[in-house]
Amino acid sequence: MKFFNLIFFIFIITISCKDVTTNEAVKQQETIPVKVKSKKKKAVVNNEFIELDTINNKNTVAFLKKYGELNTEHTVIIETRLGNITIALYNDTPLHRASFIFLAKVGYFDTTCFYRVVPNFIIQGGESERLDTQRFKAKYVRYKLPSEFRKNRKHKYGAIASARDWKKNPQKKSTPFEFYIVQNKKGAHHLDGEHTVFGEVVSGFNVIDKIVNLKAGSDEWPLNDVFMKIKVMK
Repeated sequence: MKFFNLIFFIFIITISCKDVTTNEAVKQQETIPVKVKSKKKKAVVNNEFIELDTINNKNTVAFLKKYGELNTEHTVIIETRLGNITIALYNDTPLHRASFIFLAKVGYFDTTCFYRVVPNFIIQGGESERLDTQRFKAKYVRYKLPSEFRKNRKHKYGAIASARDWKKNPQKKSTPFEFYIVQNKKGAHHLDGEHTVFGEVVSGFNVIDKIVNLKAGSDEWPLNDVFMKIKVMK
């Protein structure tokens, strides 16, 4: 009799242990977060689907043509601590317009500042010492833009144009990340045909003057950074 009681006792203990183990496993599953893959917007380029933030130095033109078709905005507001500057982007420089809108919408410019001020010449922006800025550049492989020179798009007062490398750049391709605004009322026409002009200031000329007259170091970088936020207007 004692033998059967012992066997029954062992059986009960075994079942109880299994229930405890099962309950612990359920609790662990409930507390482990589930990773959900985000669904990124896609577009068709050359009969292939591409994600709308996968631009690189190989698909630049195809990507921006499609992006420009899907994002037709041409007015942006550059917000700074010294005031706002409203920019009208040209439709006849479609790659530069699309690139500027793209980088504005993904938040690149919001990590940058106006880092160069030259009175009676320009203010230049689109760079900073922040790690976020460099992460954006690394992510987008520092793609270049083919030049889009237009006879009617000159470096007049308030023109916005793309910076570019001057060495080993015979095609005068633009950097998408850095831009400048002409502050000289007589313009900067020695740069016509050298840099792509892709827009112009509509309002906020007084803000440009405030920025250009800031005290700067020998590298022309303002001692007190002027960071920006760019709002794309529909």
